Amino acid sequence: MFELKGFTQPVLVSSVDGVGTKLKLATTIDKFDTVGIDIVNHSVNDILTCGATPLFFLDYIAMGHLKPTTVRDIVKGLSTACQDVGCTLIGGETAEMPGIYAEEDFDLVGCIVGAVEKTAIINGQTIAPGDVIMGLPSSGLHTNGYSLARLVLGESKEVLDKYYVELGKTLGEALLTPHRCYLTELKPFLSIIKGLAHITGGGFLGNVPRILPEGVTAHFNTAAWEVPPIFRLIQNQGDISLEEMYRVFNMGLGMVAIVTPTGARQIKECLAEAVIVGEIIGQQGDHQVILD
Repeated sequence: MFELKGFTQPVLVSSVDGVGTKLKLATTIDKFDTVGIDIVNHSVNDILTCGATPLFFLDYIAMGHLKPTTVRDIVKGLSTACQDVGCTLIGGETAEMPGIYAEEDFDLVGCIVGAVEKTAIINGQTIAPGDVIMGLPSSGLHTNGYSLARLVLGESKEVLDKYYVELGKTLGEALLTPHRCYLTELKPFLSIIKGLAHITGGGFLGNVPRILPEGVTAHFNTAAWEVPPIFRLIQNQGDISLEEMYRVFNMGLGMVAIVTPTGARQIKECLAEAVIVGEIIGQQGDHQVILD
């Protein structure tokens, strides 16, 4: 149970998601304390796009064979991430299903509920030509694109333990870097933000159109930000086209905000890492995204 306080006209915002095949890498490396952080931060970001503050979180952990130490490490990550954003880890379910999962396999799913004042909902409807697109850096792949990354790079322990100078760490460490949460940085600016897009599965082309009203196009300048080495490594080793990379991965931007030019200056004054990465232009096709 959760008692909702502090809102005048609360609108509940919810989301459910999983960590995906990133879990395969955690199993190979035998490191489980970051995947709980992944699912909490991913979920917080999802509801943040509506302007919502997280209230409570529930988890679902399913395994072929229950390993208490693995569950402990997963829940430690869940708890830490929830505490960091003031969200209550209110409950969860742990299931042992040897007939469904192989002994080493497991799945991790999270459900989050947050709230936003009805008058403060972010829905993108006021986005207009002349608005500015700002991006906040990602910490890596976050929780998307791992099926392709595993196919291209490999997933054996030998491969994941290899150190890469350009990454400054092993491949496994780079790929298991936790999904970044943007709540703390963006919360002070939610009142001036017209639209937010969490760049997850589907990349820019799959997520940005969700917040665009009819009659406008989001025009990105991909030279405006530096693409992290992990994405270059995947692209080069897999001989993957740039179009496909931007469709699958966040390419170094985990959250996109659309604001007025004045709002962009306000955000930039407080968040040095926020980068202007494009602009909103007139209609060239409804809900269209252009990457140049």
